[in-house]
Amino acid sequence: MGIKASLSKVYAAINAKKITRWRKDAVSIQHKVFHELIHSAESTVFGKDRHFNEIKNYDDFKKRVPVQDYEGLRKYIDRIIAGESDVLWPGKPFYLAKTSGTTSGVKYIPLTKASLPEQIAAARDALLNYIHETGNCDFVNGKMIFVQGSPILEKKNGIDFGRLSGIVAHHVPAYLQKNRLPSFKTNCIEDWETKIDAIVDETIDQDLRLISGIPPWIQMYFDHLAAKSNGKKVKDIFKNFSLFVYGGVNFEPYRAKLEESIGRRIDSIETYPASEGFIAFQDKQDEKGMLLLPDSGIFYEFIPADEYFNENPTRLSLKDVELNINYALVLNTNAGLWGYSLGDTVKFVSLNPYRIIVSGRIKHFISAFGEHVIGEEVEHALLSVAKRENLEIVEFTVAPQVTPGGDELPFHEWFVEFNKEPEDLNAFKLEVDKALQKKNSYYFDLIEGKVLQPLKMRAMQRGAFINYMRSTGKLGGQNKLPRLSNDRSIADELEKYCL
Repeated sequence: MGIKASLSKVYAAINAKKITRWRKDAVSIQHKVFHELIHSAESTVFGKDRHFNEIKNYDDFKKRVPVQDYEGLRKYIDRIIAGESDVLWPGKPFYLAKTSGTTSGVKYIPLTKASLPEQIAAARDALLNYIHETGNCDFVNGKMIFVQGSPILEKKNGIDFGRLSGIVAHHVPAYLQKNRLPSFKTNCIEDWETKIDAIVDETIDQDLRLISGIPPWIQMYFDHLAAKSNGKKVKDIFKNFSLFVYGGVNFEPYRAKLEESIGRRIDSIETYPASEGFIAFQDKQDEKGMLLLPDSGIFYEFIPADEYFNENPTRLSLKDVELNINYALVLNTNAGLWGYSLGDTVKFVSLNPYRIIVSGRIKHFISAFGEHVIGEEVEHALLSVAKRENLEIVEFTVAPQVTPGGDELPFHEWFVEFNKEPEDLNAFKLEVDKALQKKNSYYFDLIEGKVLQPLKMRAMQRGAFINYMRSTGKLGGQNKLPRLSNDRSIADELEKYCL
């Protein structure tokens, strides 16, 4: 065992005490974070507008601060971009993270002197927690790859702009720099496919032990590795590869194909990072869900998803959440985001400690007929049947067909790229439809009542979704394909890629 590995075990043991406190005292920690955030922002423009000096408790806060998305805070962020200080949080942000929005175009999320270290510490804590739990620390002696956005930054009015992963690349601890791949020069390549080829060239002969990134883009990296090595499995290229760290999307739709590319099952750590804050990470290899981070500069609120679009939805703090209910996640952060609706829905799978899964997007659902089918339900329906029939799914998305023409009933249309296709696509899709009916009672009622017909499924060409993302200029980086749409803007474009 090398010096780094030995030291990592010491740091992991120290870090474990903090994680234990998070598990035991999450509610009291959140209470403290709430009051620290309010006190810190009292003299900001937003704090004065919302009378933070009069807020004594969470009920006071809810009366003064509305739930809002990026557009609700845009007027304040525009003032920050213009160079003004003390707007949402004391001083100026260190950075503004550029991220894509479905309705707002490019969004600029503040990263402050208080918030950025929390992002970096959470990523470190996830690895240290894994070391302490499993005893596996060999990966720290080898190379690690972080497939991420370009670290090139722009500057305006004294603030640097860039992608979150690119910003974080400037803050990798010195003790990891020698282990880290790809090179800064390669990371700066903007074209995703050119970048992937360069990463393959840089890494194929290295002792790579940890790989981190969004699953579909890691799969693309693995595919290029196989092409470069005459079809070798990843385990035969990187013999000491032992840990996959991922976030951004549900791993399960990609697991079978990734593990087939690797050639064996390996340990993984699920993380829940966002430009707005690092929210959770997987703390146990044998437990479902991710540990919510109560002491990362974020005060969390939760709105029952079925109330989200009500005029006055219920807003809950951590102490009042319940198991197995879909909640829209709302953040209040030490970067100055207040009542900020992240757009994700989460579900608690444990309350002792508080562990969550990401169940979907509040605006990514199908409810063209009142069924309100969510991402978690379609993923379960498709993957449970695929697993039973030993099929591999590469990617998929679902959209409604409201006006099919003639006397035909409306339906949900599924676009699925298979790695291994079913022998009978019609029989397969009927099983998926039955699974969805069991998962969503509203959908069941609509099928039974002959308002909808059972779903239709389109098998896609190999590489269909990569080609679609390329055509939209969103191939690679942090871009993700929506699992669900409530219209046919994506579906209509995918028609050309069907078999």
